[in-house]
Amino acid sequence: MTDTITLTGIIATDPRALVTQSGLSISSFRLASSQRRYDRVKGEWVDGETNWYTVTAFRQLADNVLASLRKGQRVVVTGRVRIRSWESGERSGMTVEVDADAIGHDLVWGRSTFERRVASAPAVGPVAPTAAGGDDPAATSGLDGAAPRTEGDGGAGHGGPSDGSASDASSSGPDRVAVPDEGADWGAPPAIGADEAPAPF
Repeated sequence: MTDTITLTGIIATDPRALVTQSGLSISSFRLASSQRRYDRVKGEWVDGETNWYTVTAFRQLADNVLASLRKGQRVVVTGRVRIRSWESGERSGMTVEVDADAIGHDLVWGRSTFERRVASAPAVGPVAPTAAGGDDPAATSGLDGAAPRTEGDGGAGHGGPSDGSASDASSSGPDRVAVPDEGADWGAPPAIGADEAPAPF
């Protein structure tokens, strides 16, 4: 049984790229997710405890992540969650990883533009007259008789040809927010309950 989770949060590291020997594209980044709560003493909304996740994308989704997402942007992530133990020298702990099925900008905080990947249309030669000597309706209407082919949306998350990338929203808008400081060393994830650095990808 696979557990599915949906997260909202801030990208804490620029996405990293990896291509396996078989040509599989992989990208990953750290995600900081904090739930806001109302503090009755202060009379205002405050950020609760921050949860840290390693988000990994594959194939076309990985390529689109690299082209679309940057550190500091707010995103929504849906995927399969798993908890992994790790060791680094004398240190050890556990990290929560998400194999992403879908990733997008969180539009509560800003705007994004969708760009679909479109394949080139095949070349069309001269149109011959019809048997009755008239013009081909497609020719007179300005149509070339063949609509551009588009790549399918593909499977969720790890699929092949799929959706295009959202525009890089890092240049403006309210998604330029401070990323919670988890420490300068990104070599290993924090142990559960400990404020340490995150795990290697």
